Amino acid sequence: MEMPIRIAMWSGPRNISTAMMRSFEARGDCAVTDEPFYAAYLHRTGIDHPMREEVIASQSLDHAQVASMITGDVPGGKPIWYQKHMTLHMVDGFDRTWMAGVRNAFLIREPAAVLASYAAKRADVTLLDIGFVQQRELFEAEASRLGAPPPVVDAADILQDPARSLRLLCEALGIAYTPAMLQWPPGRRATDGVWAPAWYHAVESSTGFAVPESAPKQAPQLPTHLATLEQQARPHYQALARYRLV
Repeated sequence: MEMPIRIAMWSGPRNISTAMMRSFEARGDCAVTDEPFYAAYLHRTGIDHPMREEVIASQSLDHAQVASMITGDVPGGKPIWYQKHMTLHMVDGFDRTWMAGVRNAFLIREPAAVLASYAAKRADVTLLDIGFVQQRELFEAEASRLGAPPPVVDAADILQDPARSLRLLCEALGIAYTPAMLQWPPGRRATDGVWAPAWYHAVESSTGFAVPESAPKQAPQLPTHLATLEQQARPHYQALARYRLV
């Protein structure tokens, strides 16, 4: 019996991370898990997020227990297990040894777009809230372990040409690409985190990858405090962007 393939996709918030989870779930041969370390992160940091208490009640608060779960039996016995992870959830002291047993990939997005979207959901934002620093740290650690850069995909590339980008990603992950990844039915999923009502309005109405008609043709104009964060995040984004699959 072949061992299941576990994929850990690392991104920051306000990326197309939930749409990517939809895409992999649409394959039919893939289980998905939504941000399994979220409750442990909120509990450890004390940070205030929308639906904080509901999130904390919905998942294990023990990071070691979470790591054991996501390296254990695959839900439904599927041959592939796609795990959506937020880079900011891997706070200091959380076990990372489990990462050596999965195929890690990294989903990036332009910092200006991330900040414009994030600030619309949560007014108070710091550099650590948007995950770019942590994403670079995790990427560089994985590249060092592998002796080569792990797969990197940019949200803009995926939205521009989903079939090509997903084909390249699947090839890099060692799994077969299927056009089933390009579309899915709208609505909420049982596999969505309990926090879906606070964050997932757009993806719940989606049926595939598409650049919204209202999407700006250039980077959004940010207020001063967000523009400062954008400048701080950009070098970390660029460090990964040079390795993106194109």
